Amino acid sequence: MVEQFDTTRVLIRGRAREWRGPTPLEALTPPPFLNTHIDRPTSLPTSRPSPAPPVAWGPPQTQLIDRVRQAIRTLHYSRRTERAYAYWIRRFVVYYGLRDPALMGAGEIRSFLSHLAVNERVSASTQNQALCALVFLYGRVLDAKLEAIEGIERAKAPKRLPVVLTRGEVKALLERLEGLPQLVCWLLYGAGLRLVECLSLRVKDVDFEQNEITIRDGKGAKDRVSVLPDSCRRDLLGHLERTRRIHEADLRRGLGRAPLPFALAEKYRGADRAWCWQYVFPASSFYTDRHTGLQHRHHVHETVVQRAMAEAVRRVPLAKPATPHTLRHSFATHLLDSGYDIRTVQELLGHSDVQTTMIYTHVLNHGGRGVRSPADGL
Repeated sequence: MVEQFDTTRVLIRGRAREWRGPTPLEALTPPPFLNTHIDRPTSLPTSRPSPAPPVAWGPPQTQLIDRVRQAIRTLHYSRRTERAYAYWIRRFVVYYGLRDPALMGAGEIRSFLSHLAVNERVSASTQNQALCALVFLYGRVLDAKLEAIEGIERAKAPKRLPVVLTRGEVKALLERLEGLPQLVCWLLYGAGLRLVECLSLRVKDVDFEQNEITIRDGKGAKDRVSVLPDSCRRDLLGHLERTRRIHEADLRRGLGRAPLPFALAEKYRGADRAWCWQYVFPASSFYTDRHTGLQHRHHVHETVVQRAMAEAVRRVPLAKPATPHTLRHSFATHLLDSGYDIRTVQELLGHSDVQTTMIYTHVLNHGGRGVRSPADGL
């Protein structure tokens, strides 16, 4: 049986050629559950349709991914979680040939997660993230009850020690940095901050009198207080003075706005122009908010510090795969090595469970520290 194709003349590189099958636009048209739904035929015609009078389409429904984003933003999840969940939901739909997720269930989820572990060889944390995204899709968006998902080929979760730099390596690394990346990395090591937490600091979150840094809306939507390193106090004061002059120049130009969380911009008019709400590490350019049309100055992007850190690691050179997050690991390890209580370290890091902080206790006379090898006596 020979399959019948529609023959349509299309322009390819300026020349009219015959196209067998659906046109490229029709082939790339997503299914109704991923795109705006309108009352159109679900199957492609076998012959070229004749011109028809315009039809008054019905009101469009919300797209699937838009519904996912709306549900996530209603629960005030982070933008990173939103991007990750949207990514895995797309992967799940594409894996099953763009089928409607409402027509699938626990069996398809089980098969997809097993595929990730066996064929894609993803890590245990990546597989668990995909599972959370799909459970969120069915539970919060589609409002469907899933059966027990059993028999999944789970990726093995390795128990790894974090990469930790010695004090000498940290000092050599910070000396290779300069400018804003150096100050940011100094805070990462001196206060145990995550990179995004440090870059998201507002002016009001730094207390020079109490030598404290308040981290707002950290991981898990939790606030905490950490120490302000005295070693970078003077540099941070000078940086804020330069930042304030830039902010005052922006105000004279009718700018000087910073994005505010939630609906604070509506509740407190003019708060986005206040100095206390400005980012400690503002970006060098503005961006236009797509909802309000206002120009805001956001904080520096993470890649600025990551690239500077990678270049400094290469120049030292270090025989360790160090990243900005490595400085946070070094902060916790060096505190425990200095005799600080593990509960204190847990509060400074913002861990909800002390078991998470226990990973840094390998410095306490473990891993060969303080043990004499029998080979040394030969």
